[in-house]
Amino acid sequence: GKEKKSLAYIIGIMNMILHGVEAPNIIHTNTLAENLADIQEKDRYNVVLANPPFGGKERAEVQQNFPIKTGETASLFLQHFIKILKAGGKAGVVIKNTFLSNTDNASIALRKELLQNCNLHTVLDLPGGTFTGAGVKTVVLFFEKGKATQNVWFYSLNLDRNLGKTNPLNENDLAEFIELQKTKADSPNSWSVDVSEWLKPSSASHKSSESQTYDLSVKNPNKKEETALRQPQAILEEMKALDEESAEILNSILELI
Repeated sequence: GKEKKSLAYIIGIMNMILHGVEAPNIIHTNTLAENLADIQEKDRYNVVLANPPFGGKERAEVQQNFPIKTGETASLFLQHFIKILKAGGKAGVVIKNTFLSNTDNASIALRKELLQNCNLHTVLDLPGGTFTGAGVKTVVLFFEKGKATQNVWFYSLNLDRNLGKTNPLNENDLAEFIELQKTKADSPNSWSVDVSEWLKPSSASHKSSESQTYDLSVKNPNKKEETALRQPQAILEEMKALDEESAEILNSILELI
């Protein structure tokens, strides 16, 4: 493994030694300092599982190692993961959910890169608090390198409790996701988006805003819209009007007696 920060590097080494690994293979270096052009086939992997740091910033000289230049560490790591995967390799990557819809040039270019060169088959939308201290909502991108995306299956994980350090996400919380993902079925919490047309060359004027920016925002079409609560004043006024109407009807009846 590789670790940039000195303290985390030392803690990682100590932790592995305490768990019986006498010679930990951890290098004190910045993974992003490696030029993507230097990665060879022997350096690639079949599987990448990652929760990269997001929200950080990298210097301009580090950004020069990547075809899509950005200071956002998570976007640089995502490019790195795509590069180090073998053809047919699979990845599961945690990233902040704003990556799906950010309109800056780097985010748009990276989403296009991901959809064109990988099959982004699943996006798992996680509830707030899944990662303590993250401060933002996150999603998990599941993709396979080597073929373009046709359909993206989304699953929005909705729980009836708040997550936190003393109440973390558990295996049972993911049971429905795991079951539905096998067939990528639609449900109140899941849906599919056909993105195949997005990747076909055509005039920009004939493309939707989503296809022009490769917007993958989590928008559940199966979610029932919540009825807006009425203001107390409006309710009281309606009650008053109904009372007055009832009084008029009663007076009319009394006049007939």
